Amino acid sequence: MAEHREEQLDHVARIQAEWARERPDLDVRPQAVIGRLHRLGALLTEQLCAVYRRHGLGEGEFDVLAALRRAGEPYERAPGELAAHTMVTTGAMTKRIDRLERDGLVSRRRSTADGRGRVVALTPAGRDLIDQAFGAHMRNERRLLDALSPEEAAQLETLLTTWLARVEPPPGP
Repeated sequence: MAEHREEQLDHVARIQAEWARERPDLDVRPQAVIGRLHRLGALLTEQLCAVYRRHGLGEGEFDVLAALRRAGEPYERAPGELAAHTMVTTGAMTKRIDRLERDGLVSRRRSTADGRGRVVALTPAGRDLIDQAFGAHMRNERRLLDALSPEEAAQLETLLTTWLARVEPPPGP
């Protein structure tokens, strides 16, 4: 009977049961949420990255192109601003920009506002690519979210928004 019940438990519940058995002195209930979010995050990232790869992009390159596209005409940002909009270090940003520039998707030039600064801009090829990739990305996200009912998705959005606001540091100026 216990073996049959074990088969019905998901991966996280099995891990919780093992920890509860081995460390009954600890409250393992947080794993029910955190463990599932962690697993779901990894599975979703895998599904999202598959779409990026079909467009010849990694997750980081997609993020840079998307941040430039969201900037609006003339689709450019300073490298530091790009790093802030994609939450990566400026060193990692430089590597991403180098690759995108090598592929003809972005260009770099001196800033007209500050002659010492640099600006990264989408090329026409970069804009075409991100427009195609983003359309595919949104269709993929819709497909993934359709595993929930609209009501469940709305509930989850509310819960995640509330939780994130309590955990994430407020944005800087």
